[in-house]
Parts: sequence; structure tokens; C-alpha cells
Amino acid sequence: MAGDILAKVPPNFDMEVAQLKYPVLWEESMNTVLCQELIRFNNLLSLIRSSLENIKKAVKGLVVMSSELEVLATALYFNKLPVLWKARSYPSLKPLASYIADLQDRLNFFKDWMENKPPCIFWLSGFFFTQAFLTGSSQNFARKYTIPIDDVVFDFEMKGSNQTEPPLDGVYTTGLFIEGARWNQEAQLLDESLPKVLFDHAPVIHFVPFRKSDVPNYGHYKCPVYKTSDRRGVLATTGHSSNFVCFIHIPSDKTEDHWVERGVAMLTQLDD
Repeated sequence: MAGDILAKVPPNFDMEVAQLKYPVLWEESMNTVLCQELIRFNNLLSLIRSSLENIKKAVKGLVVMSSELEVLATALYFNKLPVLWKARSYPSLKPLASYIADLQDRLNFFKDWMENKPPCIFWLSGFFFTQAFLTGSSQNFARKYTIPIDDVVFDFEMKGSNQTEPPLDGVYTTGLFIEGARWNQEAQLLDESLPKVLFDHAPVIHFVPFRKSDVPNYGHYKCPVYKTSDRRGVLATTGHSSNFVCFIHIPSDKTEDHWVERGVAMLTQLDD
């Protein structure tokens, strides 16, 4: 199993190439966001690679089977995410096989971004630190129009998946799931779930930056977004939660209480 996972783990990102292609620029905060994400993934990949190499050596009797390696071996055997990896990993409740597949998808997303150009539609679920990505988008808007970043907030527009050009301001995002409700594409409103369908794919969402005083007023549900279905996290010293991401305003013709009673929320990933 360790050998199989090792074969799927790609080499670390070349940070020198990334920093030359995406240098720190005043007008483009996404360059910094990308490089920080690559560093986090490199740290995770290095840990996964070294721990799996050690467990292979321990099985052969070349190194001592420490308690840490024994816990890792048990997790591999039962298809669970090892505790050793969780310390450097993004939040995930997936079993090990699904976690590795998800990790590969994330790495491919950033590899394509690094080698080619920033995507037109960002895969929001792929980010290690989602809040930094949203802050980077706010920062670009604030610097472009020379307004205080504390005065910048997001409004949201639900779009189709046929976007071919990035927006003038803000970012297009995809990858979210709606739990407890669904997006009605015809009515362009939040609607009741279909029978026996617990999760629904959210549409492409345009995060539109506004001055606080200019945000449009319309009927909406203030939907919380979480990284996992745990719906709880730890507050870091930066003031960000390890699980809660933000609120997204979804157009609705019903009151907020209606959706709150149904526990409607958005998730960046499912548990399977």
C-alpha cells in the first residue's frame, strides 16, 4: 500500500520556477497566493513521502518500527487518513483512497496554473487556505480602485459553467456542494432538495467585490460555507477558522429561517 501511494505522489513543485514566473506584484495578489499554496503542498508531499519510505524500511527491518510508524501502518491498513499527515494537511474527512485521489486533483489544478496561466474559473475546493485566496481577490480590487480593503465586501452572482474569460473584477469559482437544498437553474433561486438527493452541485459563483455602501439589496439566504461536513473548526491566531470559510448570499424567495431550519450550508468537499 505504501508503495502504491508513493507511485501516485508527484515530486515537489519547483518553487524557484514558480517565483520567477509569478513574482510578488503590487497589482496581482494571486501570485503570492499561488506561491504560498505551493509551499504548503510541498510540505505535505515531503511528509507523505518520507513517512511512507520509513514504513517500507520498517517492514523490511531496516529501521525501528516506532509507535508513530505503527500508528501510520494501522491507518494504511484500515484505509484511514494517518494522524501524522493531518498536522500538515488541509481538513478532510475522506478515507485514505479518496484522500489521495483528491490530493492528486488539487496538485493537478495548481500544476496547470503554475505551468500555463491563472484559470478562468478557480476551483475553490482545491485551496489549502481558502480565506487567503478570497483576501487576494479583495486586495486586487482595493488596489485597483485605491480604496481601503476593510471597505471591500463580496456580493455573489450565480453563473453558468460556460465562462471563457475571467471577470473584470472578482473571481469565478466552482467546486462547492449545497447540503439540504439545491440551486434551481431555471428559476435562478435556492429551492428544496429533490427526493433522496442530499447534496447538489452549486453553480459557478462570481465573487463580486463591492464597497460596503454599494452592495445591492435583494432577497437572499446567507449561506455558510465549510471545508468539511464537520461544520466546526478551531479559531487560529489569524482570526480564521480551520473549517468555516465565509457566507455566500444565494438568491431566495423564502425567508432565512426557512433554510436555517433545514440546516442548509455549502461544503467544499464531501466525505466519500
